[in-house]
Amino acid sequence: MSTIYNALSGALAAQAALNTASQNIANVMTPGYTRQGVMLVASKPSQAGALGAGDGVQVPALMRFSDGYKNLQLWQAASELGERETVQPYLTQLEQVMGDEASSINSGLDAFFGALNAASVEPTSSPLRRQVITSADALAQRFNSLDQVLAHQRASIYQQRLSSVAQINTLTADIASLNKEISATRATGLNPSGLIDERDQKIDALAGLVGVQVVDQTDGSRSVSLRGGQPLVVGIGAATMAAVGLPDGSQKLTLNFARESFTLSPDGLGGPLGGLNDFERRVLAPLSDSITAMAGELADKFNTQLAAGYAMDGSAGTALFQFDASSVGGLLQVHTEMEAGELALSADPTQPGNSDNLLALIAIKQQPVSAGVLGNVLLGDAYTQLVGKLGMDSQQNQTALKTAETVRNQAEESWKSTSGVNSDEEAINLMQYQQMYQSNMKVIAVANQLFDATLAMFR
Repeated sequence: MSTIYNALSGALAAQAALNTASQNIANVMTPGYTRQGVMLVASKPSQAGALGAGDGVQVPALMRFSDGYKNLQLWQAASELGERETVQPYLTQLEQVMGDEASSINSGLDAFFGALNAASVEPTSSPLRRQVITSADALAQRFNSLDQVLAHQRASIYQQRLSSVAQINTLTADIASLNKEISATRATGLNPSGLIDERDQKIDALAGLVGVQVVDQTDGSRSVSLRGGQPLVVGIGAATMAAVGLPDGSQKLTLNFARESFTLSPDGLGGPLGGLNDFERRVLAPLSDSITAMAGELADKFNTQLAAGYAMDGSAGTALFQFDASSVGGLLQVHTEMEAGELALSADPTQPGNSDNLLALIAIKQQPVSAGVLGNVLLGDAYTQLVGKLGMDSQQNQTALKTAETVRNQAEESWKSTSGVNSDEEAINLMQYQQMYQSNMKVIAVANQLFDATLAMFR
């Protein structure tokens, strides 16, 4: 009878293997599905003596073809790719706006100083003087337009950060819930593979928002933390992240877990959340400060020099520019109501045609100004250097983005080589397990024939 039992165990094992192979094939296109296999173990012989071959085969468990290291590589690649992808649209927009001749501050400066040079030919010409005022206003509008672009980017980052934090909180809660389900499923002896796949997908999505560290626990749960070690998920508990608005318009990130609150450092968070922080602090804020400083220096130097000159009627010079970094209407304005004759281009109140003060105004272009992150540079060179620095930042991010895309693709292929379903391989498995099943059923048939023949001998 042991022959029949052995063959029966083999047939049942083959049936379990066929079911597993069919499950793999059914999920060949399912994102994140980890292929499974049967673990076949020979049963120990229960009969004593050297002729006890064994009691067939057992299927103690199903196997998940999963590599923890490859999972970690996949999640790290997701964080790096998310960080670079999130930043690039902001850099590209700034490059386009600042490099466009129609909106470039450099073009505005050239037009303004061109109008001043034209006026130096005939300082008393009202049309030429009016052109100076018009060009000054156009230059101010270029400063204001760029300042508005920077403000819109800050607002967009603010909202994007809120959205990322909300998604992070949803994912951490889902992961904690799945930890609970997986532990309960394992305790009842059921197969939790589908739940583990779902949790891995959630962790991958979380890693696409912020850099994470993942540690497997003995109960089947996974602990997830930020790169700095702050907990996001521990067992069935999930942290709550918040982006808190500050009076200056910026935000700070906080993390609440188990009645403890942490203020997160903006450095090294990884993922889109870290990318937004790095871009805002290292590119956007310094650039905004530099543009504001340039506008302020331009207004101060011109207004100071105009105050040293005289209008056509001999009166003291008045300001052309009005600078206010907090103004809703724009950080730089021009007194457009100023009459052409009020421009203080003369250094002598008795000589309206004197152009000495006008020449001093023209010379401002070659004077150093404080341009924020650039330090002291010539007014005519400041914007060019800002555009050059922005171009370098964008190029570096584009290079890092291409690298991150390659690393992510390689990590996905590496994961698929272990965990992905190969249709050809599963087709071969189906044939092998089918043959295994048929062979064991044939053994049962042969054993029945032998048993019947033995009974016939005693009739």
